Amino acid sequence: MSELSVETLIPHRGAMRLIDRIVRLDGDDAVAETDVAIDGIFATDGRVPAWAGIEYMAQTVAAWSGARSRLAGGPPRLGLLLGSRRYIAHCAGFTCGVTLRIETRCELIGANGLGLFACRILRGDEPLAEATISVFEPDDAMAFLAGESA
Repeated sequence: MSELSVETLIPHRGAMRLIDRIVRLDGDDAVAETDVAIDGIFATDGRVPAWAGIEYMAQTVAAWSGARSRLAGGPPRLGLLLGSRRYIAHCAGFTCGVTLRIETRCELIGANGLGLFACRILRGDEPLAEATISVFEPDDAMAFLAGESA
């Protein structure tokens, strides 16, 4: 699965695509990298605020889910970040120009589309942020968002 590009796995495009490379995908884990861009959507004064890290995590989870969908013969599906039980940043922000590694591990995935993932962001071996995030992948995301299904 690692030969798949980010674009084939997640719906994010343009400035909203925050991860650059898929490093590893397997049954429960995904690892992505991003080169923190000086001209990125969240960059100010040479860094991206630490709170944006949750979106790096969510997009890495989306890549894992997209690969899973592709292996089952379907296209990646739209998912929703529900939130985080805990987001701990060990820094105020991510310095532009550095490469970050985003690691995610599926802790729980339900038949109803609810999932729980343990995530962390590292620069080399240094942990910069960690969280447990909750996601929801409805069968038909557009209908769900339009209020047509529960």
